[in-house]
Amino acid sequence: MEAIYLLIPIALVFLVVAIGIFFWAVKNGQYDDLNTEARRILFDNDKPAVKNKADISDKTANSENKTQ
Repeated sequence: MEAIYLLIPIALVFLVVAIGIFFWAVKNGQYDDLNTEARRILFDNDKPAVKNKADISDKTANSENKTQ
């Protein structure tokens, strides 16, 4: 029973902190645009990374040989 006297105030402090963080996030615009990030993963415009210049030259040489 004595533990509940300690746990209830700790739970209330956590609740107040969580509500404070939520209102801080809303005030700073964290929830203003929910659709952009969801669409960004679908329409990825990044080019694939190339390991080194030798890979590029090998690929262009292979494509030139195929056309001839």
